[in-house]
Amino acid sequence: MSLLVVGLSHRSAPVSVLERASLAAETQAKLLQDTLAAEPATEAVVLATCNRIELYADVDKFHAGVAELSTLLAQHSGVGLEELTPYLYVHYEDRAVHHLFSVACGLDSMVVGEGQILGQIKDALARGQELHTAGRLLNDLFQQALRVGKRAHSETGIDRAGQSLVTFGLQQLAAGADPEGWTAGKRALVIGAGSMSSLAAATLARTGVADIVVANRTRARADRLVEILQQGDDTAVRARAVEMSAVGDELTRADIVVSCTGSTGLVLTADALADALGVTLDAAPDRPAVTTTPAPADVDQHAAWVENGSAASAAVAGPATALRRVTVPAQSTGPVRLALLDLAMPRDIDGAAHRIDGVRLVDIESLAEASADAPMAADVDRVRTIVSDEVAAFGAAQRAAHVAPTVVALRTMAAGVVAGEIARLDGRLPDLDEKQRAEITQTVRRVVDKLLHAPTVRVKQLASEPGGAGYADALRELFDLDPQTVAAVSRADLNDPNRGRS
Repeated sequence: MSLLVVGLSHRSAPVSVLERASLAAETQAKLLQDTLAAEPATEAVVLATCNRIELYADVDKFHAGVAELSTLLAQHSGVGLEELTPYLYVHYEDRAVHHLFSVACGLDSMVVGEGQILGQIKDALARGQELHTAGRLLNDLFQQALRVGKRAHSETGIDRAGQSLVTFGLQQLAAGADPEGWTAGKRALVIGAGSMSSLAAATLARTGVADIVVANRTRARADRLVEILQQGDDTAVRARAVEMSAVGDELTRADIVVSCTGSTGLVLTADALADALGVTLDAAPDRPAVTTTPAPADVDQHAAWVENGSAASAAVAGPATALRRVTVPAQSTGPVRLALLDLAMPRDIDGAAHRIDGVRLVDIESLAEASADAPMAADVDRVRTIVSDEVAAFGAAQRAAHVAPTVVALRTMAAGVVAGEIARLDGRLPDLDEKQRAEITQTVRRVVDKLLHAPTVRVKQLASEPGGAGYADALRELFDLDPQTVAAVSRADLNDPNRGRS
């Protein structure tokens, strides 16, 4: 079996496509179940964030696996396969490992170095474990990705190279001003109470906003977030929770709005925003929206583009598409009365809000534009070295693990031979006392252990090297090991309740 990932992200697709392809939680569960029902796959995990959708699987056939996973992504995202294919990337075996480790370290994030992706990887693994779609390979892979990401953040200054999308978004809203000085004393409305909204609320509290209002469809979650904010020792923010029905009234008092919900439709329309500001949308000057449009390119150009952007090569399953950057126009000619940060995918805030005087809107698309020119820290090179080293170590460990069941089966067979010979000896020499019998038994076992020690140690060493997978097959052939016994050892290892815990 082999590791395969098929996906799309902000590096390969325009935000408009990512927005349409976003997967709700229940859709992700159905995608995982359908992937396992497909013939090429035996394990599956889906990593879905605001700027990436990736399906990881253990497959027995590469081309069939790519075709099946691509089809499943199209079916569950609702974007036709013909339309989706140009934006898909494919990584296989070591390149798939390299890709996930790079993602875990923040190298492939919209804002390089941000750490929130670790929580999203952890959630993806937990979902696969809960649904029993993550087996031995993907459990090992995602657990190791979490460790690699933590190592990158603890051993390097990658945190200085990047930040959370919330912090980066506030910087864009502040338009060059110090975000802490810019937010000081302002009133903020946070719509949603999930992980991103909670991070936004905590960040706003730390930067000095005076008031935070949290609106969420489930009032209990909004209340809980308010409780957490008020327990913070490093802030003096005033916080309260409201029903979603109160958002319109709260808009009239807010200076900053951050929205990140799981809604499939708009949470804030341009009309609602215009009403809150007391202006008429139709009378607002028409400013072109921020757009990122696809431009045709050949496969080689696309692969090079992805290589430069993600530090991992890509094989594209179909015609390639690059992105043509469009200049972002100024959004307002007057003072900013309402600053909007939309971190949802699909978007929560109507893009037409940019037409309203006094409104500044920053969303995932404009963040992608701004982050393209963000400075890179020297620590990024160090993180890339860590990723390369960890990929090599993971590959060696997986290859060594592949031969382990065969070694165990060999030693089990040898133990059975020893037990049979001792039983035969008991029949031929019934007068042996317990001490003599124990000494003979121990002697025979030592002989067998010494004979097996060198070849089993050596086969593990050889198997850990590239191309070493065939040594397990050779060992089974040479000692005529029962494949059923080897498979039973593999299943026992997979079902070990302590396996993969960190």
